[in-house]
Amino acid sequence: MANEGSYEAASKRSDEIAADLEVHPEKYTMLTGDRPTGRLHLGHYFGTLKGRVELQEKGCRTNVLIADYQVITDRDTTEHIQDNVYNMVMDYLACGLDPNKTMIYCHSAVPACNQLMLPFLSLVSEAELQRNPTVKAEMEASGHELTGLLLTYPVHQACDILFCKGNVVPVGRDQLPHIELTRTIARRFNNRYGKVFPEVGALLSDVPLLPGLDGRKMSKSYGNAISISMTAEETAKRIKKSQTDSERMITFDPENRPGVSGLLSTAAICTGRDAAEIAEEIGMGGSGQLKKYTTEAVNNYFEPIRERRHQFEADLDYVKDVLHEGNRRANEVAEKTLGEVQEAMGMVY
Repeated sequence: MANEGSYEAASKRSDEIAADLEVHPEKYTMLTGDRPTGRLHLGHYFGTLKGRVELQEKGCRTNVLIADYQVITDRDTTEHIQDNVYNMVMDYLACGLDPNKTMIYCHSAVPACNQLMLPFLSLVSEAELQRNPTVKAEMEASGHELTGLLLTYPVHQACDILFCKGNVVPVGRDQLPHIELTRTIARRFNNRYGKVFPEVGALLSDVPLLPGLDGRKMSKSYGNAISISMTAEETAKRIKKSQTDSERMITFDPENRPGVSGLLSTAAICTGRDAAEIAEEIGMGGSGQLKKYTTEAVNNYFEPIRERRHQFEADLDYVKDVLHEGNRRANEVAEKTLGEVQEAMGMVY
């Protein structure tokens, strides 16, 4: 994690970018994305997807990467990856990403972007990569040994950001080291070979992390997540099965009552209300009343999104076309950037 001094500087810069985005969105090219390891859930929606749509509608050049190659940084299989990718595109479209405004593409479809890895790797030391806290955290979480791909994961992210000349990346505090390394790579390349890449800024998210239904981190593996693709009935069933506690009086106490508080947090973010206020309103209604309220809150909020998603489920050819067109556009951008890199390095023959 970034130290306090660098975090304060990044936070100040983020506030400046956010203010400027309101006035001059055309100055900004945004890159963000997801690994297609499973279905997107409410944590993804409120944590990132909703913000991406807002940036898109402000007029920022928006690029969304489906990071299929990054799936194998800490997994031994690519099983279900095609299905996960198509479902991810459906979620994106249903949530409001517009393929006429936003470039949606896959890692593996843009070889010129991946080719930037070679010159970029020459600009960083092994020690800099070993120090990256995200690399350490990913390795510990996966239980895998440190592979070459995982070690160079931050450089791959720099390729993703810089190939499209991205100058703003929405991130949480824990991802700031990635942005710092990207800035370092861009600066070193520009100093060594000539100006090609922009300065990259972090747009820090102020959205609190939405806990799962049990109060832990929302994760498919914990069974505590509500997927965007779930039906209203599946949502009701998942919430009904969630564990609370024996105390009838409903209170918002994340530390001591994680299950109850997880449900309250979900209801609050879907209704725009305060979790403690909802708890007070339900009072002695108990967990049954709380689950009913939370179910209605989620299903009411996501009803139009799910209706749109159902339309895309019925038209897989359109979903494939969106991805093919995004891949085509990404290749155009990447080939142009790679050409500039090769020219700057004197490698045009």
